[in-house]
Amino acid sequence: MNQGARPHSSADPEPVVIGPATESDLPAIVDVLNDAIVNSNATLTTQPTSVAERRDWLRRFSPAGPHRLLVARRGNQVLGYAASQPYRDHEGFRETVEVSIALDASSRGQGVGTALYHALLGCLADEPVHAAVAGIVLPNDASIALHRKLGFTEVGTFHEYGIKNGQYVSSVWMERLLPGH
Repeated sequence: MNQGARPHSSADPEPVVIGPATESDLPAIVDVLNDAIVNSNATLTTQPTSVAERRDWLRRFSPAGPHRLLVARRGNQVLGYAASQPYRDHEGFRETVEVSIALDASSRGQGVGTALYHALLGCLADEPVHAAVAGIVLPNDASIALHRKLGFTEVGTFHEYGIKNGQYVSSVWMERLLPGH
């Protein structure tokens, strides 16, 4: 699904609309991110962040180009976001992006993540991006399933390479080569 609305049902009074993130979305994005920081291993960050701390991060994205930040909204509520960022700060990786996604807990399992990633990958199809990679901290069966559903394949696991809450964590890495590049 490209940017836009998905059909709504009686359970969804308003459609989900996907588009570029704006400064006004930042408080809700920070809420989603802080929930992941506090309640999961989805990110190795251990301390909640603030809107002020994330403003520079937001400015790294643009509405065009390979580095995008999309949000899914229902009405005025941000349900989650998907991002493509530089994989590494090295010229040899200029056509590789690292993608990530985070959803509000109440929006998981409803197709929002699939819609966000479809929109993001659709945007990247017209950009000079050859490969999208994602690192998924284990265990996270739902994220691995989402990435597989969207054509990502596993390329390897870093075992106990990070620490969160005093415990070593592992991460599976997945990739998707983009057509035409």
